[in-house]
Amino acid sequence: MLKTILSISGKPGLFKLVSQGKNMLILEALDATKKRMPAYAHDKVISLGDIAMYTDDEEVALGEVFESVKKKENGAVASIDYKKASQAELHAYMAEVLPTYDRDRVHTSDIKKLIQWYNILVNNGITEFVAAEEEEATEE
Repeated sequence: MLKTILSISGKPGLFKLVSQGKNMLILEALDATKKRMPAYAHDKVISLGDIAMYTDDEEVALGEVFESVKKKENGAVASIDYKKASQAELHAYMAEVLPTYDRDRVHTSDIKKLIQWYNILVNNGITEFVAAEEEEATEE
């Protein structure tokens, strides 16, 4: 599911892949406007499915981190206000969600972006962050 949700460097928010043109992607904003727009080859576009967070021993896929936040928040929006929270509060929240996260390589801005993206996804009804096959593999 996260493969079709995209982030564009320099543009706020998240976008859903709608279609592909000859030299561009057609994206729809994941907000109240649902505005559609093109993304060209020169735009730095990355799929949320390709992002991982650093931990002490290996990298953890963003979908798994979102699942941890979802468990902590019982599927609701994040209880912490990432705009007003202090740096210490954000790192404490991250330690609850992903205890083994790398404190040197995961910056405060990364934690803010994680919470912001999680809230956008939940507000748009996207709560399946890990594919069913991957979920079964991690439980075994």
